[in-house]
Amino acid sequence: MLSFVMNSRAPESPLPKDTPLRSVHTTNFPSLLAQLGISLVVSTYQANKLILVRADQGKINTHFVPFKKPMGVAIDLPHLAVGTATEVHFLRNVPSVTNKLESPDRYDACFLPRRNHVTGNIDIHEMAWGADHQLWLINTKFSCLCTLDDEHNFVPQWRPPFISSLFLEDRCHLNGLGMRNGKPKYVTMLGDTDTPGGWRANKASGGMLMAVDTSEILMRGLSMPHSPRWYQKGLWLLESGNGSLAQVDLNTRQLKTVAQLPGFTRGLDFCGPLAFIGLSQVRETATFSGIPLTARLEERICGIWVVNIHTGQTVAFLRFEDAVQEIFAVQVLSGIRFPEMLEWEDDLVGKSYVIPPDALRDVPSEHLA
Repeated sequence: MLSFVMNSRAPESPLPKDTPLRSVHTTNFPSLLAQLGISLVVSTYQANKLILVRADQGKINTHFVPFKKPMGVAIDLPHLAVGTATEVHFLRNVPSVTNKLESPDRYDACFLPRRNHVTGNIDIHEMAWGADHQLWLINTKFSCLCTLDDEHNFVPQWRPPFISSLFLEDRCHLNGLGMRNGKPKYVTMLGDTDTPGGWRANKASGGMLMAVDTSEILMRGLSMPHSPRWYQKGLWLLESGNGSLAQVDLNTRQLKTVAQLPGFTRGLDFCGPLAFIGLSQVRETATFSGIPLTARLEERICGIWVVNIHTGQTVAFLRFEDAVQEIFAVQVLSGIRFPEMLEWEDDLVGKSYVIPPDALRDVPSEHLA
């Protein structure tokens, strides 16, 4: 990374003690993150925040960054993308900027905004980077999987074969995206309907898992499936309507429930033998009524649960209280323990520069970071 930074910024103001963005956690959650050498990026569209979850001297530090309805998060270090209400925000880690933060030794990464791409209101759900550094995203309103380019709001690349036309009607509630070998491989949806919002009539058990490359339906009868992931030579997904983590046997087309959790499961990533799973309270609305989870649990929890994928046992958890009630994405930042993320208005964004190596030779050495 070749960069230089001018001056420094004012110190952060700590959150007030009575903030509604509070959370509690098991005593081992901070040490778990520290031992793994990771932090987490979590999105909550309901609270309009992106959350950096970091271990900090035996406690969990949750740093909230405002975004408008953040949902899908994709990480391909040093790049990070966030899908929001009408845009995809692109950020980049510029580690040298940490030298200009207050208590610089505390940080090991700093994500700066790079550009925004206007998609329009397409209800972006999950996103992922491909092996060719192409960003793929689920366009739920148009029932398609798409990419981005400089000329268009989005470029449709695939849609389920039963979707007869392209329009913003959320016909099947396409939601989850799983990559394999750097390419889109698996998607989840809540129904095989071809009418506006048609999936709602059978949302409790109409969910499906499909293969993108063959358009084959791999499984039916799922309860609001989400977050398909290929990990350790196996396929995993969250059956959100049951509040569970499950593994898919692709040979028998059977689903094995590994763990049932106390919330609506949505957002999944892995590190070693551990799954990091987002849980949401889910409100009694038309979208979430009548599903097995609400019948099983009168009260649901919002937070991040850590589950051993071999035993199904809960290892640790972080529970949000009050203002944060729904989680969408959970992503592991591997090798980054304590990141910072700057907003557009931050002075350091205007004073930090990353330029080509040839040009950097002409910058006076005292300004190099």
